Amino acid sequence: MRLVVTGAAGFLGSHLTDRLLAEGHSVVGIDSLITGTRRNLAHLRAEPRFAFLERDVSEPIEIEGEIEGVFHLASPASPVDYLRFPIQTLKAGALGTRNALGLARASGARLLLASTSEVYGDPLVHPQPETYWGNVNPVGPRSVYDEAKRFAEAITMAYHREYGVDTRIVRIFNTYGPRMRPDDGRVVSNFVVQALRGEPLTVYGDGSQSRSFCYVSDLVEGIWRLFNADVHAPVNLGNPGEYTIRMLSDLVLAATDSASTVEVRPLPEDDPRMRSPDISLASERLDWTPRVPLEAGLKRTVEYFREVLPGTATE
Repeated sequence: MRLVVTGAAGFLGSHLTDRLLAEGHSVVGIDSLITGTRRNLAHLRAEPRFAFLERDVSEPIEIEGEIEGVFHLASPASPVDYLRFPIQTLKAGALGTRNALGLARASGARLLLASTSEVYGDPLVHPQPETYWGNVNPVGPRSVYDEAKRFAEAITMAYHREYGVDTRIVRIFNTYGPRMRPDDGRVVSNFVVQALRGEPLTVYGDGSQSRSFCYVSDLVEGIWRLFNADVHAPVNLGNPGEYTIRMLSDLVLAATDSASTVEVRPLPEDDPRMRSPDISLASERLDWTPRVPLEAGLKRTVEYFREVLPGTATE
């Protein structure tokens, strides 16, 4: 197949691109590079089945030739990024999704939307099943991402119902692994970078808030299975193993053999108290469960950051 990946130069988009190429397909990658980086795709420069277009998906997307699938991942995806680029985040979720759906409709292609666990907001139901409608502050600082993705899901289902576009929606829970940016602001990359540099690990609040952490290869496997499954309603993908932020800090300190201390700061506004996926639907319909334990995934992530951070090369 000839496939399109928006957000291809990002952490997740680059890993998904690798997987699609490994499956034997050709890929057109699109990225505006406001949060993605060409470095994530540098290993594909000589790959004849990969083409890269530096474009903003909030502008109309025109690609010549046959297209059989569109993976719409383009959006700032970490709190640091979407708070720094609030308008671009909203445009990626609204205009970008509309344009990706328009491309899929015109091409007769299947579209997979990368949504997020953020649609559940600060959940009152735990763990979160796909049937839960969420608890989102529509005007808080995080709403630029939360509501952009909620709108993206709504317009995706509207295109499916109104125009018959073959769509899939994945709700992605916290994902980590190589190619995360050192400064992207996500908790795993924050802790690993701080530990390797000997800096205090920044814990917000008392550290009792919980998250689940899915290694990137597990998530990409789930996305590929969902794309090939006959499921149009949203599907959670994430690791249901639940860890407090304090527990994660201890695991990172052990994985890096770091003597860093912990520095406590105030909890950001609307920060969820707990987040963990109910993956019953993915298990039943996709025969998918994550396989990489957190300790093993952290080890691989630490090895990556040792290679890319100055002064922290592996001994």
